[in-house]
Amino acid sequence: MATNLKKLTPLGWFMVLFTIMGLVAGIYVAVHWVNARHGIARAAPGLPVAPDISFTDINGAAVHTADYKGKVVLVNFWAAWCVPCADEIPQFIALQKKYQDQGLQVIGISVEDDPGDLRTFCRKTQVNYPVAPSNLTLADAFGGVLGLPTTFVIGRDNRIHSKHDGTTDFSVLEKEVVALLNAPKS
Repeated sequence: MATNLKKLTPLGWFMVLFTIMGLVAGIYVAVHWVNARHGIARAAPGLPVAPDISFTDINGAAVHTADYKGKVVLVNFWAAWCVPCADEIPQFIALQKKYQDQGLQVIGISVEDDPGDLRTFCRKTQVNYPVAPSNLTLADAFGGVLGLPTTFVIGRDNRIHSKHDGTTDFSVLEKEVVALLNAPKS
């Protein structure tokens, strides 16, 4: 084989290099597609600081994310009209109930729902965390979202530790929450 490599022309070397680059690019794309398809969290590069946002929740109360510094915060962009989003709400309610005394705060940002329909949905499902009717402008503060649902995991250090695009694997999300709740406070 070594003698065959020595006989390659410059065009042959180019074809070998091109094939290797194609394989690497294909593997990269496949891994990222699988992760996005299955809602596998990806660590945010450089752990960016979470934005300070303010909004009025569905009950008319002012909410400022700066008030939650020192807590682990899940910011879920969703919509009541989005079936996978609505299916996740009971699990967010359960996480909030289970870990709120340890420092977890879930925040729901509802995208382009009718405010009346949103209040009815939240009452019916007994949402136990702040929900804000909004549009995607709040998502822009987080760097944008490609689709719904999208959940950001923010640590006590006020840094975005991960982002879940699409339907969330709650066993993974709960492990992340517990790890951040148990992390040493800075």
